[in-house]
Amino acid sequence: MTDARGFFDGRRTAATPSGTISYVERGSGPVALFVHGVLLNGYLWRHQLAALDDARRCIAVDLLAHGHTEAAEGQDVSVTANAHMLAQFLDALGVEQVDLVGNDSGGGICQIFAALYPQRLRSLVLSNCDAHDNWPPEAFQPFVAMVAAGGLEGALTGMLADKAAYREALAPAYERPEAVTDETIEAYLRPFLDAPGRMRELERFVNAFDCRHTLAIEDRLRRLQVPTLVAWGTDDAYFPLEWSKWLQRTIPGTTRRVEFEGARIFFPEERWQDFNRELRAHWAAVAVTASAEEAPVEEGQA
Repeated sequence: MTDARGFFDGRRTAATPSGTISYVERGSGPVALFVHGVLLNGYLWRHQLAALDDARRCIAVDLLAHGHTEAAEGQDVSVTANAHMLAQFLDALGVEQVDLVGNDSGGGICQIFAALYPQRLRSLVLSNCDAHDNWPPEAFQPFVAMVAAGGLEGALTGMLADKAAYREALAPAYERPEAVTDETIEAYLRPFLDAPGRMRELERFVNAFDCRHTLAIEDRLRRLQVPTLVAWGTDDAYFPLEWSKWLQRTIPGTTRRVEFEGARIFFPEERWQDFNRELRAHWAAVAVTASAEEAPVEEGQA
């Protein structure tokens, strides 16, 4: 199921006001919703869906302007619009609460969602991601400038034609860029070229990058009591370790901050076994706390 064809077998869609949202799910039980970042799609989470389906109904969604999701005509595809889309998506599936997991710009979207819809969360996990005024991060600004100058289609076409170009361009995001398979690159980039209008949507997504989105919800984030795990790769040119500490200080519900020594942004893909262990432990702790809070107080124990 971790190969691209197997992962996308049985891919589903949900109709929302924002568009037709594509997703893949595995397992049953409480829902865990996984949110990817820019240039990727739900395939980032293939190892989580394959290995954690005994613990959760794991859902990997394709954001607006990404993967196989079809945005409604004229739909805003900014990160705040994507946070609202996630709420619409859960409504379409009839899901009240989720364990939310985000990475990269998807982690920023998760912060916005958590601030705007805290009642929809059972728990939160943030891995290397945009936060506060680090959006877009300085190291990513040349890419943003390239997109603004109209170079995105040429860049992605070149990466698909020569996969080594992808590995070179995204080398700062991987510990072992040489190990990224051609199949993975195709799974991430091909939808931008195959789906009419998707490239323009991605341009609008990137052009809308602005820290005002996270700054606008910061007061609410500082009141967020949802049990939160901050998991961070320490060798990240885009999101240095200090941002994990900032999130820990800022979100009062943070229960644990863990470091993955030498890991980079996409460690949930590269070091999935270690990350999955942290997810299981976090979810188990949340369940224990919830059970303790729900347990009736026996006479004489008040």
